[in-house]
Amino acid sequence: MEAAVESRARILALSGVFGALTAVGGLISIPFFPVPLTLQTFFVYLAVLKMKRHAYISQLIYLGIGTVGLPVFARGMGGYAVLLGPTGGFLLGFLLGAATSGAFLERVQRRRYGGLAAIILCCATVFLVGWLWLAYWLGGSLVAAAWTGVIPFLPGDVAKIALAAALGKKLWL
Repeated sequence: MEAAVESRARILALSGVFGALTAVGGLISIPFFPVPLTLQTFFVYLAVLKMKRHAYISQLIYLGIGTVGLPVFARGMGGYAVLLGPTGGFLLGFLLGAATSGAFLERVQRRRYGGLAAIILCCATVFLVGWLWLAYWLGGSLVAAAWTGVIPFLPGDVAKIALAAALGKKLWL
């Protein structure tokens, strides 16, 4: 009984930490080509590597505090309108990516490249959901959405995936 309570407390504590780190990551902008980097997805990837199937809770916290108006989304934005706007699909993708890749990692965690595969799955989920949502906002144009919301961000996310995989391997895997 005590172990279950401690485990739940640990999950909630880690969820709060990774939710806060994702929020801070949205406020950090690093000059990069072709677009600046934020560190939101980097912290989502780390949450997946550390928390596995519970990683989605950190993103529920992050989205919750942003939805109520705290300026935790990229460029210091907040409020439910951000979730309904053109970038809302990417934010929803954080939640879906953490849920799917965290569950995936629990199944393959003992495999050599399980952590890397999980964060690649997370990244793909974020981009897929964001791309489709952005295409809706751009009048249904998948091509325009890819060129404005996906392709320019891929080099930065490849770098974040590599960094998260290396750091996760040293710390947790």
